[in-house]
Amino acid sequence: MTKPKVLISERVSEKGLALLQRELDVNFRDGIDRQELLEIIGDYDALIVRSVTKVDEELVTAGKKLKVVGRAGNGIDNIDVPACTRRGIIVANTPDSNTISAAEQTIGLLISSSRNIPQANAFVKGGKWDRKPFRGVELYGKTVGIVGLGRIGSMVAERLASFNMKVIAYDPYIPDERFVRFGAEKKNTLEELVREADFITVHTPRNQETMGMIGRKELAIAKDGVRVINCARGGIINEQALLEALEKGKVASAGLDVFEEEPAENNPLFEFKNVVVTPHLGADTKEAQERVGMNIAEQVIKALKGEMVPNVVNLPTILRQDLDFFRPFIELCEAMGSFYYQIEKAPIDRVEITYCGEIANHDKEILTIAFLKGLLTPVLSDRVNYVNARMLAEERGIKVYEKKGRKEKGYINLIKVKIYNHNYQLDIAGTLTATGEPVIVDFNGYETDILPVGHVVIAVNEDRPRIIGPFTTVFGDAGINIAMMRVARKVKGEVALMVVNVDAEVDSDTLARLKAIDGISNVKVLSF
Repeated sequence: MTKPKVLISERVSEKGLALLQRELDVNFRDGIDRQELLEIIGDYDALIVRSVTKVDEELVTAGKKLKVVGRAGNGIDNIDVPACTRRGIIVANTPDSNTISAAEQTIGLLISSSRNIPQANAFVKGGKWDRKPFRGVELYGKTVGIVGLGRIGSMVAERLASFNMKVIAYDPYIPDERFVRFGAEKKNTLEELVREADFITVHTPRNQETMGMIGRKELAIAKDGVRVINCARGGIINEQALLEALEKGKVASAGLDVFEEEPAENNPLFEFKNVVVTPHLGADTKEAQERVGMNIAEQVIKALKGEMVPNVVNLPTILRQDLDFFRPFIELCEAMGSFYYQIEKAPIDRVEITYCGEIANHDKEILTIAFLKGLLTPVLSDRVNYVNARMLAEERGIKVYEKKGRKEKGYINLIKVKIYNHNYQLDIAGTLTATGEPVIVDFNGYETDILPVGHVVIAVNEDRPRIIGPFTTVFGDAGINIAMMRVARKVKGEVALMVVNVDAEVDSDTLARLKAIDGISNVKVLSF
């Protein structure tokens, strides 16, 4: 029997390669030329890449037999996931293989920078002997502030507690139980954490919310002599703000494994003797690389056997012949999920999803998973996918309830969701338009038709004249085109809801002007 064929375009561990060779027909071509790759990819059932090979529309179109693309690593920036999904190609990665290594790299940089170990090493090897220039500080009794208490952040918390450090943490998306579990004192705001911490280490995804979250403002209110560590993603700590704080002596030391631009060359931070740097080594251990190789090998083999695949980025649980029916409902549920954390920051207690109409008679598991994926993506970025979304929701203490409802008048299908936290409830309902496009038809009791595409601005306004005009004028003054606008109200003369689809991102100045309009409140900008 002919074995399925897999092409490996970048290095994987020897153990991973050996496993693949036992099960599949393997062609290992580390660094293969792009043109040759395009010419031969049509003969292969699977492709394994790391971060260099571009798996784009051109490549997957040429790969007519491709069933799975495996990314030996965490990110998927080099893979066009929608292009793969459209062709029924499974995309799998290995997001958790480097968790331990990244946590240990954090500890290493924290100790190295606080005790000046690399500087002292170079000094002694240079033929000199003097302790005075390298006097550092103990970790014992100090307070470490961890920003992001996910998998890596929680491992760092456990390890630093063994140094008898006081551990505080800020993560608005994690339930209180997780703080207790990992012995971290919860801080309700980033500012509160920054003011108290002797050491600050960041462990968040890199996205619009987290970029530059440790900047001039945060460093200004920090303790004099604060020490910072970044082994997460470049740019979470603003490098210019850090440079200025180092110059002023506000920051005593920094340990950096990641940078805003990589490869990092001629970075001005390198000029500081109290800054310890490494070239993005977080995942670069023998054990992590072996796990990456083994995990991606196992996933590719499972995918080619038609088995359930962990860490799938796109659609693993739908038969190919059912994909066309489910796809628009999947898009609808994912869009509905993405509303909450773009509006609220409080941890969620429970979610209630009611399926009404014809869709209620189908297997709805993939739709619930799609909703949870949309719900968690603003928080976890590319770490959440259709396989792990339910598991990650459970880890965060989110209880999920599903039920079949009656057919709603006027709708062939309707999906209703209630999201609860301690102080707030978000009600949202959606369906498909006649052309099969997702649309939100109810938002907290307002009957509307929100198209969850691009950039959407939602605002509560007083139901009176001279509100809508000034609001839309702000967009015009900013050069932002309005694609669509809807206004809904419950009771005449009270408060209404405005929903505006715009063709460009709303900058902070424009948002501030919108919020300043008399009669306007609770302005939110959502991206889909």
